[in-house]
Amino acid sequence: MKHPDGMIGLTATDADTDLPAASSDAAEDFVITENVESELYEATVNGKLAAGLLYSRTGDRVLLLAASVFPEFRGKGVAARLLGGVLDRLREDKKTATVSCPFAAAYIRAHPEYADVVDTRFPGNPHGHHH
Repeated sequence: MKHPDGMIGLTATDADTDLPAASSDAAEDFVITENVESELYEATVNGKLAAGLLYSRTGDRVLLLAASVFPEFRGKGVAARLLGGVLDRLREDKKTATVSCPFAAAYIRAHPEYADVVDTRFPGNPHGHHH
């Protein structure tokens, strides 16, 4: 899986899933945007691209492929906040998720309140490919 230059792919072993979704720095500007052309959900922190979540859309189902975080934003819970925001958005849009990203799978296991967003017919194979 190719990541944008300088980005680091996340795996299920990354401890970011345990960090609180809310930032202690209230002044921080955290924005999630969907880059439809690149099929990438992007998280910016104070205007800087911090993390991305690659996806692929099929009808009402969104396949979550891989999460990446730029090194300077690692360990700050950015990926967890991005994932939570994306799952909230999918739920609002009445979409379901197929999870093949190990980090996303670990996040959903740690936050069972998002289990309803996972597509029951095509839940995905998050335990798959370890690099």
